[in-house]
Amino acid sequence: MSAPSTLRTPWLPKLVVAPGFVLCFIFIYGFMAWNGYLSLTASRLLPNYEFVGFDQYIALFANERFRVALSNMALFGTLFIGGAMGLGLLLAILLDQKVRAEGVLRTVYLYPMAISFIVTGTAWKWMLNPGLGLEHLVQQWGFEDFSFGWLVDPDKAIYCIAIAGVWQAAGFVMALFLAALRGIDDSIIKAAQVDGATLPRIYLRIIVPSLRPVFFSTLMVVSHLAIKSFDLVMALTAGGPGYATDLPATFMYAMAFTRGQIGLGAASATVMLATVAAIVVPYLYSELRSKR
Repeated sequence: MSAPSTLRTPWLPKLVVAPGFVLCFIFIYGFMAWNGYLSLTASRLLPNYEFVGFDQYIALFANERFRVALSNMALFGTLFIGGAMGLGLLLAILLDQKVRAEGVLRTVYLYPMAISFIVTGTAWKWMLNPGLGLEHLVQQWGFEDFSFGWLVDPDKAIYCIAIAGVWQAAGFVMALFLAALRGIDDSIIKAAQVDGATLPRIYLRIIVPSLRPVFFSTLMVVSHLAIKSFDLVMALTAGGPGYATDLPATFMYAMAFTRGQIGLGAASATVMLATVAAIVVPYLYSELRSKR
C-alpha cells in the first residue's frame, strides 16, 4: 500500500511566523518611530503631540549634563573597547599555546559574560567601596596609608566603570578570537618557523593581521555594548558622584523617567539609536556585499 500523499501547504510556515513578525515589528520599529516623533514634540511629564521641530535636540546639545555624558561616553568607550579587545586578544593568544587546564581557564575567563551587568556592577561596587572593599582590606593588612577612592572621586569614577566593563567583556572577546585562531592552518605557522621566524613575530606579522574580519565583527559587538551601557552604570555609580559618570543611556533615563522631560529623553534615545545605526549599518552592508 502506498503512503498517503502529504498535503503541501507552503503558506502554513508563513502563517505561523506572521503574528510574531507583526508583533516584533510593532513593538520594536513601531516604538522606535514613536520615540522619534516624541523627540520632535513638546512632551514633558506626559506625551504632548505639539510639533516643535528640532527644539528638543537644540536643548539637548545645549544641556551641560548631556555634554558631560557625551564626553564620558567617548572616554568610557575608548577604554572599554580598547581594553576588552586588547585583553581578550592576549588571553586568546595565551590559550592558543595549548596550555595545561585550558578548558578550566577558558571557562574562568568566559564566566563573567554569563552574569548580568547588574551583578557585575554590584560586585565591583563592593570591591571598590573605600569603607568595605579593596582599600579597607589593604588597610586591615597594616598599610594604613593606602588609599583607593576612585569610586567616590568625580574625576576617576568613570575609570571604575571601564574596569568593571572590561572585566566582564574580555572573556567574550577572548572566545571570539580563540575560535578564529583555532581556524588558522597550522602549516602556515610551521612554514614561518622553518624560515626562522620567532613565535611573537609570527603572531604579529602573520596571524593577527589574518584576524581582520574577526576584529571588525568584535568591534561592532563591543561598541554596541558600550553605547547602550546602562545597568552597569546604575549598579556601580548610579551616574554619580553628582553626574560625573553619566552616559547617554543614564541621561535618557533621568530625563524621561525622573525629571519629567519625555521629549528631551526621547531626543537622547534617538541620538543613541543613530550612533548604533552608524556602526551597525556599514557592518551589515559589508557583510551582505561580501556574500554577493
